[in-house]
Amino acid sequence: MSGRIPQDFIDDLVQRADIVEIVGSRVPLTKAGREYKARCPFHSEKTPSFWVSPQKGFYHCFGCGAHGTALGFLMEFERLDFPVAVEELARSVGVEVPRTDGERTSTEPLFTVLEKAAHIFRQALRDHPVAIDYLKDRGLDGETAREFGIGYAPAGWDTLLASLGTSETDRQHLLTAGLVIARDTGGFYDRFRERIMFPIRDTRGRVIAFGGRIIGSGEPKYLNSPETPLFHKGRELYGLYEARRAERNFERMLVVEGYMDVVMLAAHGIRNAVGTLGTATTTEHLRRLFGVTGEIVFCFDGDRAGRDAAWRALQTSLPLLQDGRQVRFLLLPDNEDPDSLVRREGAEAFTRRIGTAMPLSQFMIDSLSRDLKLDNLADKASLTALAKPLLAQLPTGVYRELLTGELARCVGLPRNRLEELMAGGSAQTPANEPKPAQRSVRPAQSRDAAKRRGSLSRQAISLLLHYPDVANQVPLPNALRTADLRGLELLRELHGLASSRSGVGTAVLLERFRDRSELPHLAQVLAEEQLIGAEEVSTEFADCLERLVSVALQQELLALLQEAGQRTLSAEELSRLADLQRTVVASHGTARRGSDN
Repeated sequence: MSGRIPQDFIDDLVQRADIVEIVGSRVPLTKAGREYKARCPFHSEKTPSFWVSPQKGFYHCFGCGAHGTALGFLMEFERLDFPVAVEELARSVGVEVPRTDGERTSTEPLFTVLEKAAHIFRQALRDHPVAIDYLKDRGLDGETAREFGIGYAPAGWDTLLASLGTSETDRQHLLTAGLVIARDTGGFYDRFRERIMFPIRDTRGRVIAFGGRIIGSGEPKYLNSPETPLFHKGRELYGLYEARRAERNFERMLVVEGYMDVVMLAAHGIRNAVGTLGTATTTEHLRRLFGVTGEIVFCFDGDRAGRDAAWRALQTSLPLLQDGRQVRFLLLPDNEDPDSLVRREGAEAFTRRIGTAMPLSQFMIDSLSRDLKLDNLADKASLTALAKPLLAQLPTGVYRELLTGELARCVGLPRNRLEELMAGGSAQTPANEPKPAQRSVRPAQSRDAAKRRGSLSRQAISLLLHYPDVANQVPLPNALRTADLRGLELLRELHGLASSRSGVGTAVLLERFRDRSELPHLAQVLAEEQLIGAEEVSTEFADCLERLVSVALQQELLALLQEAGQRTLSAEELSRLADLQRTVVASHGTARRGSDN
């Protein structure tokens, strides 16, 4: 795979893609008039606010604001980089991705060598009874081992090198993929030896790294691949690919610490567990999990280290707790982990434990008050002071209100009084509090109002987005090519793109603005219903442009009149001033006659 992907190909691909098929194969859609609706896959909700328009090739959630084309959906839903998403979309429509001459990608050889390494490790497992016996002693069955691709790295320093490192290029790929280590004296040696190997997969099931568990004594007990172009510990979750293959919709996701925890829970039918690869829970981890569920349960050991890990997870979670999201904590008995506990008491009992997990509010207050006596006024004040910076991290909404209320009950104060004290001044009255934005669950609720209050430029942009062909029917007046009006620069760019060739669709226009600041605005405009019928579009668009010309001319006239009050105008400027005065007066007369009719 080499070079850059031609823009024309991307445009054609987005135009050809069936967004209903792309989204519908991953999210259950229901027909709603000309559009389709569903519960949003990017945030938790009970009432569908996620809409897909086959005519526009566009999706939009009126709850969380997610939006985009079929290509954007693949990137967001599958967590794919842009080139990978293009490849995936191209496969869905049965075409090959062409590439221009130029820069070559370095990732394809890495995927290849990692997959080959995984195959070697799986084969080695079958050939080494000591590894098989270890897994059997841990209670792991062969079916689960095959599903997770578990293997074994045998003793020796060059198992992979001998098989996969026959050339200097191959050895460099092994090094970049994190499979070998460079010697100070020159040469390389295998990173993983005498370890049970757990392949770490991306959202497409491709191996991107490994975790290795030593058999017997030795340190470290677990060894992970280093950071590579494919693998970033703070982004990946072990077992997420396997979980999503097993189930599509999750009531909750369980976050555990170890590879064997994930694997053994899966072996007992608990398929919603993922591991954090030996690192603290990150914001990216949580964003990925909240993309598939509205509830996250952190399941850690009940010792000091487990409590510390849970507390760090709480702190990371707070800024992400929008309405509809929930975080809970399950701290296990001493000397137990999910692996040992599910084997000892079974899946049913373990599932009941998950149901008893503490809400974040309880865990936070219990943790903060562990060394306090809440019958003591000073300790109540201490609890309030400790909680203040944590509450400040929560987004405005119902969850923050409820947690503040819970804290108020603990310290024995009315909620408004507590808010006043934590603010360090007078509490805001409800009338002065900023009101959260109203979420619409049906598109039509916000469309008419937006249409009425829209500027001329916004109306023209809306017509152009909904009906791109109008750009080839109505050219842009010369007066608007240089005029400086709000929104006009964006209108000019959209008109140029839409008129560059026939058949340019709405989705193509949106894709051209990927990663640009204007995209959210365009998505919002597109989400509003266009009340003009197709047969009236060209007339309405031409009228809109005509009125924009009038505004632009008036603006130019006003600027020249102001200049005339400060200095003597040149002959050319005076001629232009006279032309503008005649044009503006004439346009006003036409407007009056039109209104009389």
